[in-house]
Amino acid sequence: MKMFQLRLLRRVVVLVVGGLVVLTGVVMLFTPGPAILVIPAGLAILATEYQWAKSLLSKFRQHFGQGVEQIGGWWSRLAGRFTGR
Repeated sequence: MKMFQLRLLRRVVVLVVGGLVVLTGVVMLFTPGPAILVIPAGLAILATEYQWAKSLLSKFRQHFGQGVEQIGGWWSRLAGRFTGR
């Protein structure tokens, strides 16, 4: 019984903390702040206990991972112009 209670407590804590982080990220979509970093952090917290969050985080990585790679390539070319590389 004790293990069940600890497991349930962990799931509730993960849900509350992860949910608050995701909610903070959603608010940052409309206010200044790094929403693109905060939302995945909240999903990563939730993914430690919930499969739906893990799959959503995977989709998020696929969608935004391509954009990060494009930005990285653009940034490298821009930096190369200033450093002569």
